[in-house]
Amino acid sequence: MAPKTERIMFLRAVRQLHRIRSFYAGGALFWALCATWTSWQAPGSRQMWVSVLLLAVFSGLLVTAVLSLRRLEVPETGRPAHHAASKKTASPRHAPA
Repeated sequence: MAPKTERIMFLRAVRQLHRIRSFYAGGALFWALCATWTSWQAPGSRQMWVSVLLLAVFSGLLVTAVLSLRRLEVPETGRPAHHAASKKTASPRHAPA
């Protein structure tokens, strides 16, 4: 029973990492836009440096999530994930008379 539970936990972790990677990518994009805008309006200001710092934080988190996903990647085995039903037609079974 342990391997099935481990597989489920693994898939949940991968799904959560995909979601958080999207969140970190959005945050990095947002702070890149904010840093660009603030550096245009007030170069060298405190707001610009805070935006740059938050951009660095979100970029670091994004890189960490991407590397974790790459480490957890399932190797391709060439087999389908779900097995299809048998192609044989079932012979009709008769109840004994």
